[in-house]
Amino acid sequence: MNWSEITWNQIENNYQSILDMPFITELAAGNLPIHKFQFYMAQDSLYLEHFGRALALIAARANDVDTTLNYIKYAETAIVVENALHHAYFQDFGLTERGTMQPVCHHYVHFLKSTAALDAVEIAMAAVLPCFWIYKKVGDHILNQVKSSNNPYQKWIDTYGGEDFAIAVQQAIDLCDKVAAETSPAIREKMTEAFITASKMEYYFWEAAYDIKSWM
Repeated sequence: MNWSEITWNQIENNYQSILDMPFITELAAGNLPIHKFQFYMAQDSLYLEHFGRALALIAARANDVDTTLNYIKYAETAIVVENALHHAYFQDFGLTERGTMQPVCHHYVHFLKSTAALDAVEIAMAAVLPCFWIYKKVGDHILNQVKSSNNPYQKWIDTYGGEDFAIAVQQAIDLCDKVAAETSPAIREKMTEAFITASKMEYYFWEAAYDIKSWM
């Protein structure tokens, strides 16, 4: 097995826990309380801006031009395209501003940006991968296995369960497998650690939205 397959196996239980979260099950059923989704959307909009910055750092530090170009595209998507989509969500769900970055979002983006800036670029690539991969798999799970009519969150489901996103995710996985195969065992181990940490942060991000976890 390649690096991504081995590493995914190590977070499979965490992924299953994400699928069973009230935020995800209620989102899929269309009965997630709107105020919880509003909190999530505001925090996710803030997160995407800084996620894009982390991707741009990776692009600048990449070992070859092709990887640089790919991560520039990912950064553009995070900052421009997805924030435009969030703006539409804001209108749909009555949000007027993003507000303040709350604890879990704050922790997650600082983990990603510090990793992108200070660790080996291969480790940074692994750290940002769960945001792509887990969102894709969750979107597919909801789209393919959970059917509901008139779901107010259908636009979100369609975005992360769509074909275009699938192509970008597989490309990011393949890039990580490529650098993992070429790097040292020590860096490869740290890639796995970063991937596992970010996967846990994905869980906590949705948990924080459901529980409305804010600064004291």
